[in-house]
Amino acid sequence: MQDRIKVLLADDHKIFLDGLEELLSKEGGFLVVAKASSGREALDLLSTCKPDIVVMDISMPDVNGIEATKIIVKNYPDVKVLALSMHLDKGMISGVLQAGARGYILKECSVDEFVRGIKAVTNGQVYLTPKVAAIVLDDYLALKEGNAQAAEHKLTPREMQVLKLLVKGEHTKSIASKLSISKSTVDTHRRNIMEKLDCNNMADLTRYVLREGLIDLDDE
Repeated sequence: MQDRIKVLLADDHKIFLDGLEELLSKEGGFLVVAKASSGREALDLLSTCKPDIVVMDISMPDVNGIEATKIIVKNYPDVKVLALSMHLDKGMISGVLQAGARGYILKECSVDEFVRGIKAVTNGQVYLTPKVAAIVLDDYLALKEGNAQAAEHKLTPREMQVLKLLVKGEHTKSIASKLSISKSTVDTHRRNIMEKLDCNNMADLTRYVLREGLIDLDDE
C-alpha cells in the first residue's frame, strides 16, 4: 500500500479547516497529521507531526502565512508549502512564492484541483491555479520587458546596432563594413557593450540578449 501524503492544514477559520480535513479523508491517499489556526501554531506543530506538506492560508493572525513559509523553508527544507488563499493580490502571490511556497491555489478551486495541487507540490512540482499563473506570467513578461528597456537605455543607438550584429555571429570586419566604421571602432563598441551589460565574453552576451529579449534576432 502506497504511503499516504501527510498534510498539516493551517487556516484561521475552524469550519474551513474541518471541511478540508473531511475532504481529504474522503479522497483517500492523505493523512491530516495536524491542524493549526495561526502561523505560529503551525510552526510549533511542525517538529512533532512531521508533515510532507503544509497547506497554508496567507492571512492568519500571530504569524502570517508568508512569514511562516519563510521559516518552514529555512528550518524544514523537506516540507513543501502550498498556499491556499481567497486573494488574487499580486503582492500576496509574489510574497509567498518568494518566501518559498511551491504552489498557490484559490479557495474557490474544485476538489479535484485542490487534490491535484497537493500531489504536485508534494512530488516536487510547482502548481499554480490558472488565474494565479496568469498573474505570475504577466508580471514576468512585464519584468522582462522592463529589464530589456533598461539594458537598451544603457546602450547608444550605434552600440545597439553593433550588438545585434555581434549576436548574429558577424565578425569585426563585416560589422565595420556594414556600419561604415573602422574595425577599431567596432572593437571599442564591443568593449563598451560588454562592460555596460556586465558580460565577459560572447557566450555571456548572447545568453543575456536571449534571456532579456533585448533584440529580435529574426529582424533583418
